[in-house]
Amino acid sequence: MAWRSFVAMGDSFTEGMSDAYPDGSYRGWADLVATRLAVDTGPGFQYANLAIRGRLLDQVLAEQLEPALKMRPDLVGFAAGGNDILRPKADATALVARIEPVIARIRATGADVILFRFADVAAHIPGGQRMIGARAAALNDGTREIAERHGAYLIDLFADDAYLHPDMWSDDRLHLSEAGHRRVAGHVLNSLGVGVDEEWMLIPPAPQPTPWRLARSADLRWARQHLAPWVSRHLRGRSSGDLVTAKRPVLTPFGE
Repeated sequence: MAWRSFVAMGDSFTEGMSDAYPDGSYRGWADLVATRLAVDTGPGFQYANLAIRGRLLDQVLAEQLEPALKMRPDLVGFAAGGNDILRPKADATALVARIEPVIARIRATGADVILFRFADVAAHIPGGQRMIGARAAALNDGTREIAERHGAYLIDLFADDAYLHPDMWSDDRLHLSEAGHRRVAGHVLNSLGVGVDEEWMLIPPAPQPTPWRLARSADLRWARQHLAPWVSRHLRGRSSGDLVTAKRPVLTPFGE
């Protein structure tokens, strides 16, 4: 099938952090998918990316859903809820209940939908499994059920052990690296039945074990440089995306 328009909705995962273009703006899996779909479809292909870093699920729905529906795209990528589950009081079951009618509404327009079971970010964060593991699992499992009920494409990153490799993640351990985004794009394109660059799916060699003392030192450095600023913003009710706007707010031919 040739999709003539693609709208991506979500947060930093879909905005493309931390896969940067030379000018410092973010590329990410959605831009990579759009690039490949544009080749297949030709000059008529259009792409919009509404995703903004730091957005919670309710913000994604309030800011992005109606604009996305008005564009009447053939294909929609939806990935949200990841920022919510980082918060201790988040109710993953309630998140899933909020997502399902949205997917039903998008599918009712005739658009195909891409959904995700997120990669295991908890594996890379000290104490991550204890802090967010159960909420992440509930969101992932609920998303799988939504995809099954509504005929959406499900990209199961959690089942891909390559995302246990540190090279797939940026220094902040929350956002994907260039290699991580390429692999997401590869999974999406394979699911859509579109050709993909085989290099995107190569699994890096297993890393050498890190001595305990060096690993703990790296954990402390991560906490100072990345965790502490995130906690500070959260306590002040601020977000990394407060001053950020969508990078492609309307459907336009990709490359313009």
